[in-house]
Amino acid sequence: MPHAPTSAPPPRTLRPAPRALLTTLLTVLALCAGALTAAAPAQAATSAWTPKPSPLTTPWTNQVPTDKPLNEYPRPQLTRPDWANLNGIWDFAVTAANAGQPTRWNEQIRVPFVAESALSGVKRQVNAGDKLWYRRTFTVPAGWNGRNVVLNFGASDWRTTVWVNGQQAGAEHSGGYDAFSHDITALLNRGGTNTVVVSVLDPTQSGGQAIGKQRSGPVEPHAGGGIFYTSASGIWQTVWLEPVAPAHITRLDMTPDLGTSTLRTTVRAAGANGRQVRVTVSTGGRTVGTATGTVGGALSVPVPSPHLWTPEDPFLYDVRAELLDGTTVTDTTGSYTGMRSIALARVDGVQRPVLNGEFVFQTGTLDQGYWPDGIYTAPTDDALKYDLQKHKDLGFNMVRKHIKVEPQRWFYWADKLGLLVWQDMPAMDLRTPDSAARTQWEAEYHEIIDEHRSSPSLVMWVDENEGWGQYDQARIADDVKAYDPSRLVDNMSGVNCCGAVDGGNGDVIDHHNYVGPGVTRPSASRAAVLGEFGGLGLRVQGHEWYPGGGFSYEDQPDAAHLNNRFTGLIDALRLQQMPAGLSASVYTEITDVENEANGLLTYDRQVVKVDENRVRAANQALIAASRGTPPRATLPTGGYKSLRVTTPGFTDRYLRHYDGLANTEPVTAASPALLKADATWKIVPGLSDSACYSFESRNYPGEYLRHREFRVHREAGDGSALFKADATWCAVPGEGGVRLMASNFPGQYLRHYNSEVWLATPGGTHAYDTPDRFTEDTTWAAENPWTP
Repeated sequence: MPHAPTSAPPPRTLRPAPRALLTTLLTVLALCAGALTAAAPAQAATSAWTPKPSPLTTPWTNQVPTDKPLNEYPRPQLTRPDWANLNGIWDFAVTAANAGQPTRWNEQIRVPFVAESALSGVKRQVNAGDKLWYRRTFTVPAGWNGRNVVLNFGASDWRTTVWVNGQQAGAEHSGGYDAFSHDITALLNRGGTNTVVVSVLDPTQSGGQAIGKQRSGPVEPHAGGGIFYTSASGIWQTVWLEPVAPAHITRLDMTPDLGTSTLRTTVRAAGANGRQVRVTVSTGGRTVGTATGTVGGALSVPVPSPHLWTPEDPFLYDVRAELLDGTTVTDTTGSYTGMRSIALARVDGVQRPVLNGEFVFQTGTLDQGYWPDGIYTAPTDDALKYDLQKHKDLGFNMVRKHIKVEPQRWFYWADKLGLLVWQDMPAMDLRTPDSAARTQWEAEYHEIIDEHRSSPSLVMWVDENEGWGQYDQARIADDVKAYDPSRLVDNMSGVNCCGAVDGGNGDVIDHHNYVGPGVTRPSASRAAVLGEFGGLGLRVQGHEWYPGGGFSYEDQPDAAHLNNRFTGLIDALRLQQMPAGLSASVYTEITDVENEANGLLTYDRQVVKVDENRVRAANQALIAASRGTPPRATLPTGGYKSLRVTTPGFTDRYLRHYDGLANTEPVTAASPALLKADATWKIVPGLSDSACYSFESRNYPGEYLRHREFRVHREAGDGSALFKADATWCAVPGEGGVRLMASNFPGQYLRHYNSEVWLATPGGTHAYDTPDRFTEDTTWAAENPWTP
């Protein structure tokens, strides 16, 4: 399996030395080693740089080197052996938005951490009228002579302009989530010191650009904020140099084709029109297939009997692309791919997403990608990997990256670890965007698709979320599908929420239900997915961003309740929702974020709140059930039955009504006729869902078993949709009987407790939710009626 190359470990911090001596020493070392070394800044800051204290400390906060943080190769799907990391300490200044380059640089910042973050060493609010300025010097290694030099930015939020040695490099770049590059060869002072200056303007929500969940405000922990978080302004991904041939490869577009056992590939290149290219796929040093074609043209590399990529077996092939001049290789890049397919298909009459032709339930979490120390930027590559690894540890097979786009190394880890990725396009502000904002947003979306279209883990693009900045939903979904037909498209996540408008197209119908899981049904052309649910909260003392300020969609009193409630929700998906047509679910969320306390982990990643073994087992059972015939339980309709308790020691008791309330009571042949009639129910198709059931009283026709405020009653219908839903129960398998789950509250069950009958919740906080004998108490045997 391929590994992305890394540079040498960063050196330990040197003791203070005279500036001239230090500059000379570092330059000599760089030339000897053939690697880039920072030269002295043109004008030093007034004091030595130090990080600021983080509101919460992650396990990696104190592992970030001052020089060359995030020193791993930043572009794993297009690698070359030579590169130079420009991360580290830069001079820094802030001016008014309309000002020119500053004349004084009184601060320093650690790149690539945003100015609002503690790890940057700045840690203060950036306002809409501010322009951020960065400056550093560098030398080009002598070993790069004869090659062009490209300056690469992983991402910078938002409008970025670059100068090298006083001359602007390329055009101004607009976009906070896509990578960009400038060929700076003509601007360089070869063999001497070069100065790069960068300006960034980021108006956050007062502009019209994509911002995701960023909102400008105080950077120190504070009350409020809700589901929006601290803004992230300026450079936030790796800045690096790379030597290339004048004609060189710039991108590989790779799409597996399992039908023909080939890897369809297009090689993009600069300065190489009409040139030939060769692509080779291999594994373990053994060539699997090779093909030759033209730059920009489609070619098919044979991959016979492909080893398929799946979450359980994320097998990756090595890929090599070569640019040819006749028979001479003039540029070579390394890459990798996974052979897999993703599509929509009808499975047992239901539209489902299929991976490699097989339906597998996609169970994942909402991943915001925020950090208390680095905000938008993970402190280290190990930290970036950690959240994805915890998904695997907890048994999830999918992750929804929520209205943020991560560095390419994040996709590398998802590819390598085996997680299906739903990638959101970051939303604009909540208001309806103007034409300029729309043009920018769509252009940036295309750039993001191009950057990540070769990642095997990425299986669905999510265009818009809950109507935020919504417009042209159907057109955009069609555009994305045409631009990348190899993946699924979600035109709107949360079409049932917050004024969202469903475009009516795309591959899925996506609902948000808190706590849920609610009811989402597929259509004839789209699969049903649950784009958000859950939000169970547990505040952990000592690990809160703003102590006492955390909120959730449903607070849990302790870890035991959290575990029972969470696994109850996953079980409801397995027992009811998945058999009824649901194909995927996204739990909110993997970690706490600022004042959101509904993570499975704390914001600082120091505490896993849930029992990993229980959560993993629940997820694995859900996935396994989707690969077989979904378990179903049925009841006969049109006739009478009596529902007997199956709890050991209470099996002589039956469900009956008394004064309009549901209870249980022993019933025998000698019992009074009234009791026998009260314990007899006519089973009819569900009033709100014919796939489920309603229970009509034998001696009070037209009155049904109905839950109201958790207590279960016998009540007459008023014809309302609410009554019909409350009086509908879905049968799921139970040991020795069936369990009756509320149609409109999946995961909550008809339960007897101290002879009373309640709508009970696994992990709930009421007395009747107690975990003791919960499954037995919610299982009923449908037997011959006491009153025929």
